[in-house]
Amino acid sequence: MQRFSYWLFALLLLVTPPSHSETADWQTEVSREAANLERLHSLIVVHEGQEVLALDLKSAGLDTPTNIKSLSKTVLAALVGIGIEKGVFEGTNQPVIETLGDRIPASATEGVDRITLGHLLSLQAGLQRTSGRYYGPWVNSDNWVHHVLTRPFVDEPGGRMLYSTGSSHLLSAALTESAGRSTLDLAREWLGEPLNITIPAWGRDPQGIYFGGNNMALSPRDLAKIGELYRNEGRLGDRRLFPENWVRESWIERGRSAYTDDPYGYGWLQQPLAGEMGYYGRGYGGQVLYVMPARKLTVVMTSDPTPPSPGSAFLRRQFQLIEEHIIPAVEN
Repeated sequence: MQRFSYWLFALLLLVTPPSHSETADWQTEVSREAANLERLHSLIVVHEGQEVLALDLKSAGLDTPTNIKSLSKTVLAALVGIGIEKGVFEGTNQPVIETLGDRIPASATEGVDRITLGHLLSLQAGLQRTSGRYYGPWVNSDNWVHHVLTRPFVDEPGGRMLYSTGSSHLLSAALTESAGRSTLDLAREWLGEPLNITIPAWGRDPQGIYFGGNNMALSPRDLAKIGELYRNEGRLGDRRLFPENWVRESWIERGRSAYTDDPYGYGWLQQPLAGEMGYYGRGYGGQVLYVMPARKLTVVMTSDPTPPSPGSAFLRRQFQLIEEHIIPAVEN
C-alpha cells in the first residue's frame, strides 16, 4: 500500500499543471536575461495565441508605435499579398512596369521590363543596390522611383539577393499607382482595420509615395498581431487576408542574405532554433519579428533604432534568448 501511494504521488506530479509560482519563475528568468541585452526596448511572447510575456524594458509603451526600420519590408510584403488577394495585382510574376503607370522614366535601364513583383519582394531585382554606400545618393535624389529604375544591372533579375530598399520602394509605388490610393491608406484599411492595429503616417519620397521598406512605426503588440497572422497562414477568424499559399510562398528560400547567410523569401528570413524552423523579419538596431509555427510561437523584440548598430552580433544574442530561455519555458 505504501508503494502504491508513492507511485500515485509521482503520477500526480507528472500530470499537475505548472503552478502560478512556476510560471512567474520562468518569466522572471527571461526578464533577467532580456535585461542583459542593453539595446532591447521591449519583448512580447505569444504562445498558442495568448500573450504570455510582455516586457517594457525602457518604459516606451508596448502599445506605442516605434520605428521598426527595415522590418517594414515584412509589413510591406504582407500588403502586396493582400493586394494580390484583392486583385490589385495579378500575382508575383507580374512585371513591375505594368503596375507603375507613367512613373517609369524614359531613361529606364534596358531590361527593367523583366523585373517582376516577386523579384522585388525577394530583393532579386538585379539592379545596383540603393542601400549601404548607395543609400545617400538615392534618398537625396529628386525622384526615388526614377533613380532605382535607372541603376545599372549587376546581376540578372531572379539572381542573387541584393539588399536594396529601393526594390521595396518600387513595391510601395506599385501599390499606390495600381490601387489609386496611398500605401498608408491601404495599410490602414488592409491591415489596420482587420487586425485592430494603429499605423501612423511615416516618411514619403518627393512624389509623395510612402517610403517602401523603411521607417514604418508599429507598436510591439501590433507587430505580434502581424506575426500571428502569418503563423495562422493569413487567417483571421473566418476571414482569409492572403492568397491561399501566400505564407508558404513567402517562406520559401529564394536567395541568401549577404549579412547572415540566412535564406530569404518574400520579406522573411529563415532561422531554425531548438530543432524547429522559424522565420523572421529584421530591422536596423535589433527590431525582430520571429515566428515558429511548429511551436505555435511568435516573438517580438524592439530595440534602440539609433546608430551605431551592433548588427548580426546582437541578432545572435536575440536568437540565443529565444532558443535557450523562451522556447524551453513555453514548452514546459
